[in-house]
Amino acid sequence: MSAALQHPLLDRRLILVTGKGGTGKTTVVASLALAAAQRGKRVIVIETGLDEHIPRLLAPNSGTAGYAGKTLLPGIDSMRIDPYEALAEYLSMKTGMRAPLHFVIRNPSFRQFMDATPGWRELITLGKIWQLEQSVDTKKRPLYDLLLVDAPATGHGLIFLEVPQVVASAVRTGTLHRNAEFVGTLLQDAQRTVLLPVALAEELPARETIELVARVRQKVGAPLACIVVNSVMPAPFPTGLENLDQLLGRLPQARQITGLPPLSAITRCAQHLRARFELNRRYVEMIHNETQLPVLTLPQIPHGIVSLSDLRVLAAALSRNRPVLPA
Repeated sequence: MSAALQHPLLDRRLILVTGKGGTGKTTVVASLALAAAQRGKRVIVIETGLDEHIPRLLAPNSGTAGYAGKTLLPGIDSMRIDPYEALAEYLSMKTGMRAPLHFVIRNPSFRQFMDATPGWRELITLGKIWQLEQSVDTKKRPLYDLLLVDAPATGHGLIFLEVPQVVASAVRTGTLHRNAEFVGTLLQDAQRTVLLPVALAEELPARETIELVARVRQKVGAPLACIVVNSVMPAPFPTGLENLDQLLGRLPQARQITGLPPLSAITRCAQHLRARFELNRRYVEMIHNETQLPVLTLPQIPHGIVSLSDLRVLAAALSRNRPVLPA
């Protein structure tokens, strides 16, 4: 594998996190936010789905952030981009008529028409992300050092990223063309932006991630630095007993040890742990070999993500500059 990432993830301005549903991309986003804040960066986490999950992970019982956004932890803000809110904000900036626009945008007939119009949600959402990336504080410094986007899952994620190019090609002049070009330039700027796929070390997520990388390279051109493989099983046995499953298998399986299950059951459990570990390792290697990208593996948290301390374990792993394979 490559010895190190060419540009550490947290040195970028915009990280777009995508991946097959169920791979834990939102957990990765929350962990990256913690890692960046620990380095003193001002971070905003941007959710693009119908529901919010980041506030629950980073600040339980804090309620939702909504389009207005809120601070969840020192250095970490969060918001959810509602396309209709973003559209109202954009049009009010252009026309100066905020109240009438909000009345129109809430109209069911208008929404029915807009819902049938392809691409506008993605473009207005990306436009808001571009605006946030351009925003500065009173001292003319960037308002945020890092924008973390919990982007749509793999299939919709590709459409999400392709829309600026499609619009810029279809509309040759005018404000819409310029805005699409601004967004497209940001998405393809390797100094500012990176697309971060999240996968699991299992067959379907691995293959879908490989296909995603190929399509991004062919059609989108968004920079790719590495792939995060989530929930990778660690080496199952302690140092010095790496072949414990084999050692157990050599013992008489009918043997009964007082206070323990039958030795045959213990042996089967050890063999299962070995098989899961080897399976994870094989798919991590496949993802790297097929994409030729560095892989950052995150450890499996057996009890799931139940507290900030669990996220900090993942944040520490994501902070590494060196990609790793399970030992």
